[in-house]
Amino acid sequence: MKETVGHDVRDIIELFNHCFLENYSTILVKGDDEPIYLPSSTECKYNQIIFAHGYYASALHEISHWLVAGSERRLLEDYGYWYCPDGRDKETQSQFEAMEVAPQSYEWMLSVAANFPFQVSCDNLNGLFEPDHRAFRQRVYNKVIDRLKEPFSERFSILINALHAFYKTPALKPEQFIL
Repeated sequence: MKETVGHDVRDIIELFNHCFLENYSTILVKGDDEPIYLPSSTECKYNQIIFAHGYYASALHEISHWLVAGSERRLLEDYGYWYCPDGRDKETQSQFEAMEVAPQSYEWMLSVAANFPFQVSCDNLNGLFEPDHRAFRQRVYNKVIDRLKEPFSERFSILINALHAFYKTPALKPEQFIL
């Protein structure tokens, strides 16, 4: 995956850590392997959002999971959710997609604020069937539009404002999201 010119992971790490280290004791960390969320422990006094392979898109995606997670879930490794790896059957894929609509809606909004391309991910390249990418994208889009109608959460507002300021992008509007 090639990063978009002008989108350096060091920028998103610095922005995120500036916004959330002090008040949320949470840091964004460039990982070498699979992403994971690790709550603070005796090994590290900070909660860590570790994103995959140093990709900017992975950073936005993992941040989005953190934005969805409530305070109790943020005390648990990977927020206490199950993850069934690539190769899911139709029923398991449906469960996976149901859990992914919310974080991917945040990811799309963060991507627009950062002027970074967004693609929904059904994340089932080796599955037993081909997921309906169009239907999933529609569900994520609908969630974005719903989110734009409501006041943003505190954590999301902090980050979205930092992204707008850094990338000099306008406030989010429905017409910025195209199916």
